[in-house]
Amino acid sequence: MDKITATKTARMADEIEKLFPLSAEVKEAIAKTDREAFVPTGMKHSAYKLDALPIGAAQYISSPLTVAKMTEYLFPRGADRVLEVGCGSGYQAAVLSQLFRGVFTIERIEPLMLEAKRRFRNLGIQNIHTRTDDGQNGWPSYAPYDRILFSATAKEIPKKLFDQLADEGILIAPLQKGERQVITRFIKDGSRIIEEELEDCDFVPVLDGVQR
Repeated sequence: MDKITATKTARMADEIEKLFPLSAEVKEAIAKTDREAFVPTGMKHSAYKLDALPIGAAQYISSPLTVAKMTEYLFPRGADRVLEVGCGSGYQAAVLSQLFRGVFTIERIEPLMLEAKRRFRNLGIQNIHTRTDDGQNGWPSYAPYDRILFSATAKEIPKKLFDQLADEGILIAPLQKGERQVITRFIKDGSRIIEEELEDCDFVPVLDGVQR
């Protein structure tokens, strides 16, 4: 990352911290991730604003503030592997790659996945594993995961994803609850799942199947 970009990402991390308390690790991960690389060419001027931006295929790159919150809610410290449902532009996965040894990310829209893979390659990120699939199936071959993150709103979390979560693992997802979308934290405690509402939010919905 060149000096100008590093200054911009560091300033953006400072802006986020004014609105939401960040741990040192998450703040550093945000500051070290080149957000400009993940936004469409025509949107480069808005890359460092705390806004969601359209990326095509009726999808959005989340606001950096939202990405920071979702990352913080995962409690990444001490966790090794994370599964992300909904890769989108790849920005959230790139932030997670600074904090986890292995990031496993699934995207159902193939052109978005190909674009994200190209970005990871260009940035030299080597610990992100990608898959084009319906993310609601998870990725059983690499389970169990210490953390699972939904980057889209679900009506409910499929049991197979809780099955792929390690004991004492954490799953964070925006859930549709009536008219509201609520970021929800699930903690797996043996056969029990403990659920906690964190805050209202606005994400695109999880959809079924794969789009080529």
